Amino acid sequence: MATVDNPARTPRDQGVPHAYLPAPEAGASADNLVRSKQDDSGQKRNLAYPPAPLPLPFGVPDNHTHLDFRDGVVSVSVAQALDAANAVGVPGVIQVGCDVESSEFAVRAAAEDPRVLAAVAIHPNDAARLAETGDLEAAVNRIEELAAHERVRAIGETGLDYFRTKEPGRPAQERSFREHIRIAREHSKALQIHDRDAHLDVVRVLKDEQLPERVVFHCFSGDAQLAEICNENGWHLSFSGTVTFKNSHDLRAALMVARPELVMVETDAPFLTPHPYRGRPNASYLIPQTVRFMAETKGADLEEYCRTLAANTRRVYGAF
Repeated sequence: MATVDNPARTPRDQGVPHAYLPAPEAGASADNLVRSKQDDSGQKRNLAYPPAPLPLPFGVPDNHTHLDFRDGVVSVSVAQALDAANAVGVPGVIQVGCDVESSEFAVRAAAEDPRVLAAVAIHPNDAARLAETGDLEAAVNRIEELAAHERVRAIGETGLDYFRTKEPGRPAQERSFREHIRIAREHSKALQIHDRDAHLDVVRVLKDEQLPERVVFHCFSGDAQLAEICNENGWHLSFSGTVTFKNSHDLRAALMVARPELVMVETDAPFLTPHPYRGRPNASYLIPQTVRFMAETKGADLEEYCRTLAANTRRVYGAF
């Protein structure tokens, strides 16, 4: 098992921010370090991290990131990634688990660095695969054990994904989703939802279950109509770099109608790097890029907007 300072799956880069400039690992090559050398359209990716943005006037946490996922070509420790984020006004992160291994990593990272809080879960796509092998129940049981840790503040990412999991695996996804809702409720944790191409069924399950007090749509991917449903139910909307993409008209419409006290921001790093760096490696230090875009879209004062986002994050996850 990898340690927090040398994780098996760490964001990597040829480097622009100072914290992303340590020497490559001995024997490492781009071929065996990057998560993918091509983007979704098959084009060659630029594997260098974007330049660091100007610091925010008030600190805003990244409420969903994956510090253990690997990208780029240079090793970066958790501490280095957080130092780079701190330098631009990102004081802390929620490190999110997708399976047992990454959830255990999240707990270790949160226990070792006060700038990290943890979320633990079995990702819906993993839930479908584990159900096929008969391992889902044991995995969910381990997530419930981890949920008792004081530094675990959310159960997630859990939910439904109809993009990668087709019909045969969807009942297992829903069973897992309902179990994660129970765990979040019984342990008084926030619920972080992964919802991809499954809006109607995610809402159906949420309305059918007794929910924890705090519910977050991670990487909100709906439109103004779904945003209004979140408004009515007090569910939080967490926007990622996708809101900055040129074709994301529905996301910007959702941002415009979302109740300000329900809005948060995330990277989902190393994925979903904001415009104009789409396709390059992402990291928590790029939160200011998305926050500035959101504030401009809303016509809001930047510092006031940062204070609102930070307060919303504290209400959901508590103090670091």
